[in-house]
Amino acid sequence: MPTTLREGFQTLVSELLDPSCPNTQELFRCERAAAAALVDAARALPDESPPQRRVYARAALQQLAQRAHAEMAAAGKSSRGWRRLYTDASILLAFADVLESRASARRTDALSAISFLDHAIVIAGAPGDGRVDLILDLIDSIQSDCLDSSTGECGQAVPTSRDSSSIVAPLLSLLSAANVVPILDIPPSLISFTSRLSRQPFVLRGFLSDWPAMNEHPWRSVDYLRDVAGPGRIVPVEVGSDYRSDDWTQTMMPWDDFLSSLEEPPTGAPPKPVLYLAQHSLFNQFPALKDDIILPDYVYSELAPPESYPQYTPPANEERLVLNAWLGPKGTVSPAHTDPFFNLYAQVVGRKTIWLAPPEASPYMYPYPRPSSAPSADSQGHSQPRNPAANAESPSMSNTTQVDVLLTSSEEVATSKAVFPEFWEHVVPTAMTVTLEPGDLLFFPPGWWHAMRSEETSFSVSMWF
Repeated sequence: MPTTLREGFQTLVSELLDPSCPNTQELFRCERAAAAALVDAARALPDESPPQRRVYARAALQQLAQRAHAEMAAAGKSSRGWRRLYTDASILLAFADVLESRASARRTDALSAISFLDHAIVIAGAPGDGRVDLILDLIDSIQSDCLDSSTGECGQAVPTSRDSSSIVAPLLSLLSAANVVPILDIPPSLISFTSRLSRQPFVLRGFLSDWPAMNEHPWRSVDYLRDVAGPGRIVPVEVGSDYRSDDWTQTMMPWDDFLSSLEEPPTGAPPKPVLYLAQHSLFNQFPALKDDIILPDYVYSELAPPESYPQYTPPANEERLVLNAWLGPKGTVSPAHTDPFFNLYAQVVGRKTIWLAPPEASPYMYPYPRPSSAPSADSQGHSQPRNPAANAESPSMSNTTQVDVLLTSSEEVATSKAVFPEFWEHVVPTAMTVTLEPGDLLFFPPGWWHAMRSEETSFSVSMWF
């Protein structure tokens, strides 16, 4: 095994075998028997252990990971101890796969190791001092030592419905909004933003023009997106264009396969399932992408709760900022819902149509019942990514409307008016719409209803603060 990989895994094993280590003490405060089983498995994995002992250790680790996953789902916000167990069990399972890869030279073993490490980040958040950095270092080492991670070139572009020589067809106007989101000619000063302009939505055209993601590190390039991640990475995606549909589901899949799904199928080919990477902390998995964005100063403005949403509190993490990525093909939809934070929404690739309505519209929005707080699981027992409107940070705001607000035909409107008359009477006169172009920045306050539709392959970043 290469030295860097050996040292990386040995760091974790040494910690687990040291009862005075704070990370290990935290594990034992969760459940002593489960933590002891994890330590026993760690002791059995090093190179000098007999192969059969490592087989038993791997089986024990799989059982621990499944147990931790089930406990995470049951414990909800108080699940940190089980998330720690899941994370460390996943790292040790990756260690077992790397040992197997060294013996068998099978590429599948190395890919399995990376998958376990990505699951630790996506499913558990990889809590614990230094765990995220350790996992990312291990992934990088596995890619360079066990897989072909040759650098690609930024040649192949994310497909859109147009190119530089085409005429852009006008988009159909939304019939569910009587107003246009205000577009500011120049970015406001921080004082103007905090004192006046933070109470209503607005758009800044071309605000992202200096972002590396728009220039030297183009997110419109599939090759760049593949290269920045390296081989073998796994991401959570939605299957289906609208999460209200009966056939909508969620899954974990290879990043390379997801990017390939964005490519337009040949003429006459059967349609492919619509895949959408939505509300995902992609920057935690691929930190290099965070270097491609420039956070606006507005996210540090420490705004007071607005009158229309007095229960506002900023995100509870240390940065008081939550960054999420949204990447999907033409036609993907986020139905109208509310979020509990101020939002700066950056449109990097493609066009996206936005619908907004103020918090005062809530009595007339016909929301669905509140979703269950427990996450669902796939057939392998891995938890599913969250519904985009189901904000665990504020379950009372997990509202999604039954109304399709993204209507463009009079026939659709007539049907909707018959079913949701109060929406059309009270909400539409106050609602706003705008289509974001690549490089645009949208702002809106907490509690505002918002819906979004990709008009072509779209890559966006939401900044909750």
